[in-house]
Amino acid sequence: MRPTPSRWPSAWPTPTGARPDADRCRVIASLEGTVGSIGADAVVIKAAGVGYRVFAGPGTLTALRTGQTVELHIHHLFREDLQALYGFRSGDELGFFELLITVTGVGPRVGLAIVSSRPVADLQLAILQGDEAILTAVSGVGKRLAARIVLELKEKVAAAGGAAGGSHSGGTGSSESEVSAALQALGYSAGEAREASRAAVAALPAGASLEDRVKAALRDLRRD
Repeated sequence: MRPTPSRWPSAWPTPTGARPDADRCRVIASLEGTVGSIGADAVVIKAAGVGYRVFAGPGTLTALRTGQTVELHIHHLFREDLQALYGFRSGDELGFFELLITVTGVGPRVGLAIVSSRPVADLQLAILQGDEAILTAVSGVGKRLAARIVLELKEKVAAAGGAAGGSHSGGTGSSESEVSAALQALGYSAGEAREASRAAVAALPAGASLEDRVKAALRDLRRD
């Protein structure tokens, strides 16, 4: 195992029940080792003589085989009464999970269920389009929680894009930076966000809104 600094963004609030200094305690950001056993909702990964229990979604678990070497992106939950590891196949899944659990009422188990339900770009596009039915189809997500997720995440995306736009003087470069910032707020890496935002801005008219540009970028990411 090669511990790396946590990817938890310092600008986002910590989940309910987390310690104020929990960011500094989340020391595991990825885990590489041998698959020991696979359960209904978790896998044991053996690394350096230690077996780590990692909660994961069905798509991740069904792709694993006992004895194989695997590397997962990790969210390390650290609270006074609990530590737990949540594993993801990609950084995009991890980033979106960490964004979801900043929403009031979304705990790690519900966040994992949402991320595991569909490809990440499909979920993000549904949220921007206000398609709450995609979310209520997930176990543990009712209508009120789905509405809150849509509202809070759309606000975060708009705020990220607006902040990026406010630091530029306009033009195509400004449009790309707004979309890129919004995509990074959704959990994408800077490189992925830049590439998708460039394509989205080029494909839409100059007067297109930030939300329309982000939707176009997500459609492009769905095809990857």
